Amino acid sequence: MVTITTIAEEKIKELIQEEEDVLGLRIYVKGGGCSGYQYGMSFESKMDDDDTVIEKGEVKVIVDSQSAPMLQGAEVDYVDSLQGSGFAIKNPQAKSTCGCGSSFST
Repeated sequence: MVTITTIAEEKIKELIQEEEDVLGLRIYVKGGGCSGYQYGMSFESKMDDDDTVIEKGEVKVIVDSQSAPMLQGAEVDYVDSLQGSGFAIKNPQAKSTCGCGSSFST
């Protein structure tokens, strides 16, 4: 389903250690943004029955059942560049993306 690069795994692990009562990082898709959908991420302390959990080393990434089809085959990476740093999602389901990189259409 979703793959996590080694760099993203290390950053997620680092961020989770700074929080309390966190099971993992939730990645989701919601309506909005410049192109119709946008990605979201949040720390999660609970899981729903229909969630999918992707484990990479000590890190858990949680995806809800509605977001899962739109994230099929996606790769989560962490980018640190002169323009800024943050998580980047490379999604083969996205037909187009906007300039901000967090919004897409299918």
